[in-house]
Amino acid sequence: MGRTSRRKRTTTANRAIAAAAALILGGGGLVAVNVYASAGEGGSGPAPGQDRGAARQMSTIDCPDAGIALPDVPDPARPEVDRELAAMDTQITDAYRQFADRKERIARDPALAENAVLGPLRSKRSASLDRIGIAVERAAGTRPQGLDGLAGCSLRADDEENGQGGGDGGDGGGQDPAESANPGQGEGQDGGEGEGDGQEGGQGQGEEQGQQGNGPEASDFVDIQSVQPNVDRPRNRRSASRGTFTTDCGRNENGKFNPDNVIAAPGVSNGAHHMHDYVGNQATDAFAGDDDLAGGETTCRNQGDRSTYYWPVLRLQNGEDENDVAADGGGKDQNTGEIQTPSQVTLRFVGSPAGKVTAMPRFLRIITGDAKSFTNGDANANASWSCTGFENRQLADKYPICPEGSQVVRSFAFQSCWDGQNTDSANHRTHVAFAQDDGRCPAGFRAVPQLVQRIVYDVPPGPGFAVDSFPEQLHKPGTDHGDFINVFDDRLMKKVVSCINGGRKCR
Repeated sequence: MGRTSRRKRTTTANRAIAAAAALILGGGGLVAVNVYASAGEGGSGPAPGQDRGAARQMSTIDCPDAGIALPDVPDPARPEVDRELAAMDTQITDAYRQFADRKERIARDPALAENAVLGPLRSKRSASLDRIGIAVERAAGTRPQGLDGLAGCSLRADDEENGQGGGDGGDGGGQDPAESANPGQGEGQDGGEGEGDGQEGGQGQGEEQGQQGNGPEASDFVDIQSVQPNVDRPRNRRSASRGTFTTDCGRNENGKFNPDNVIAAPGVSNGAHHMHDYVGNQATDAFAGDDDLAGGETTCRNQGDRSTYYWPVLRLQNGEDENDVAADGGGKDQNTGEIQTPSQVTLRFVGSPAGKVTAMPRFLRIITGDAKSFTNGDANANASWSCTGFENRQLADKYPICPEGSQVVRSFAFQSCWDGQNTDSANHRTHVAFAQDDGRCPAGFRAVPQLVQRIVYDVPPGPGFAVDSFPEQLHKPGTDHGDFINVFDDRLMKKVVSCINGGRKCR
């Protein structure tokens, strides 16, 4: 099942050290964020006193997302296409490692990037895209157009924004995911800015030197108290469905983790290249089919809910290694630090401000947010970060620095409109949609109960944490995302719909 067991939680002393280091912003702030980074996170940074501008380097690899570009794939071709798309993610991960190992040499000799990193990556991507074209043509009789244009990749500089929103912390789409039944901006939210390099390594005489990590950096954080309230709850129509259904599935206290993604990369181990927290269905891994999920055990209190809920783990950047420090999804994929068990997880299904909801189909799959939004742009980003006591202020492209006594909150408001036919789609997006600004579903879609997740963490104040990510995404806050597979039994789903449409609060 690909589980990774947890080591012990941080001691009080370690938490105090991490908090103290994390509070150092400005000047040496970049050192403070990653002062404990493990050797698995890359090479050393500029020497003390070296001019930061002169040392500016390319920070990551930017490739077109072939999965988003393939919205229509015939069902017979999907398994092979999914495998090739997962292989292309692995190719980028491997190329990023090559780039990180040579980053300083590439800064001195840019031609090395083409010869050692981008050229070999382009060749591998071209071969995968060709196999995708053959698979689709075999099933549909027509080869997809434009595949060749997806092979090329480039290096991205620290200060490139790539069409991202940002600069002021983002506005979270102007909605409170913990309260709203309509994210308001469809799939467009700020995805993060382009600074990804920027961890300065320390120097040591015969001692272990500080390491230059792959993020996050100080500019990825903002003091929540400096953010203006920006939540705008949608106005309910007279016919709105105002009820809620809350399911209690725990906080992953039993430590079920794996770096698989059964939705986006079925049948592929380490398809996510980052570690996921799982609550609900305990049979979930890359190889779980619908029958496996239907028969799987669940951590949900109501045994009629065997749904799968998962999201990237959040780690403290405190120098404490997990048992996955040398494993796929962990240290091998540039995800290091101590995994944090949430202090609270709330899973609520809410209604539509425009009318009644209908039952969602069993085994409906929904991905919200974009794990690659740092390089893809913000079209599918849907991250929302805040702090307890300040949840009228939502951040889309920054991590929050919460005051003492306040906890970090990450929220996901999932798509609430379904096409009425498909439980999944080739790009895992087009079978569902967000409601429009007026709360109504787009033409051809119907409203279903909307999953709203709220995950709370008790972490030290300051910029000392990050979510797991694909290595080249640099742990940017805008890459946060959530995954859901509906495995409610029919009786319980009828209760969910009845409660929501009847205006009741049920559990």
